[in-house]
Amino acid sequence: MNEEEKDEVSSFEGVHHLDEETLFVVSQTFKALGDPTRIRILNLLCTKEHSVNDIADTLKLSQSTVSHQLRFLKNLRLVKFRREGTTLYYSEDDHHIINLLMQAIDHATHN
Repeated sequence: MNEEEKDEVSSFEGVHHLDEETLFVVSQTFKALGDPTRIRILNLLCTKEHSVNDIADTLKLSQSTVSHQLRFLKNLRLVKFRREGTTLYYSEDDHHIINLLMQAIDHATHN
């Protein structure tokens, strides 16, 4: 590790106290971003809101799979929904996580 990298690491040490709850939330967030299906759903929702059926059709997934993944993401407060009649429309609920996801995508596609 060169001196510049050491300075970067040391400048971040001790920035946040990581209690058990914080550690759990962070690990669950990375767990959410560690699943390809959830990444695809979040990537779609960062453009505009979609119903479960729209998501299933667009991503070629079963409605059951989409509902299950949305429930997981909603429990982490990464997505939110609004009801219109009997239809639920989902959208992203945490721009920090969407920014993190977009940075990871940019990193993965950077040549």
